Amino acid sequence: MAEWDLRKLRILRVLDERGTVTATAEALHMTPSAVSQQLTNLARQLGVTLLEPHGRRVRLTDAARLVLRHADAVFEELERADARLAAHRRGEAGEVRIGAFSTAVPALVVPAVLALRERHPGVTVRVREAEARQAYELLAAGEVDLALSLAAHAPGAGDPGFTRAPLLADPLDLALPPGHPLAAAERVRLADLAHEEWIFGGSGPWSDITRAACEAAGFRPHQGHSAAGWTAILAMVEAGMGVALVPRMAAVRGRGGGGPDVVMRALTEDRPCRHVVTAVRKGAEEAPTLKRVLSALRAAAAALADGDAHA
Repeated sequence: MAEWDLRKLRILRVLDERGTVTATAEALHMTPSAVSQQLTNLARQLGVTLLEPHGRRVRLTDAARLVLRHADAVFEELERADARLAAHRRGEAGEVRIGAFSTAVPALVVPAVLALRERHPGVTVRVREAEARQAYELLAAGEVDLALSLAAHAPGAGDPGFTRAPLLADPLDLALPPGHPLAAAERVRLADLAHEEWIFGGSGPWSDITRAACEAAGFRPHQGHSAAGWTAILAMVEAGMGVALVPRMAAVRGRGGGGPDVVMRALTEDRPCRHVVTAVRKGAEEAPTLKRVLSALRAAAAALADGDAHA
């Protein structure tokens, strides 16, 4: 029987994800030479060629792909074993580390934590704020147990490493300066603002979401100003420097939510949403503490959606 080394298999898995030896070394806090040596040793132990030259890079052989297919199943079972051992050792108590994007923290994570304190005081939640895409890198690296992110930046549903579930459709509302002609209009469409100055980030998730929503409504937004934080964006809207799309989670929970001098309007047509999802490493969802945290997040999302429906 071949000698299977989990540490070396993990290195091969990360190389498949990251694409280069250098990126793999950075992700695992190793040197590139150490990564290469470990993979050479793994190939010798298994008796197959795992890497082949591809220009200035290397690529995985068919044998390496075969190894990884079985390794994914092994890692899933190990995650499941860890989850069950944790349940056996700690019973109702345990710690769950969450990686969540900024507006999700006050709108979803904090209400979930408050509910858990009351119903399951033995469950501890550690929160790490992270960009939508970064949350999955933290999850894959084992630095968080649960990623709360946006569907647009999540791995595909068929990704063998994660179990993903929808959590909330967060509507995007329009932020208008006071006195804007559409501030008191009976109906507001995104297309009505095709010639406005728009305020959004120069790059990143919110830039992508704003551009995609406007293009779906039939126009490309003219970016008058660039800002990433809601406080800056809404201050410029208030000053009449432009208009912006704002996720309702941000406004409802007050993270830069439209103050008294910014008019927030729900769109009557072309209603864009951003979709919030949860993800855990496949197999880990059986941990009782993780189940309780996921349940609390679903309850917080349902309460938020219900509040929006009655607003």
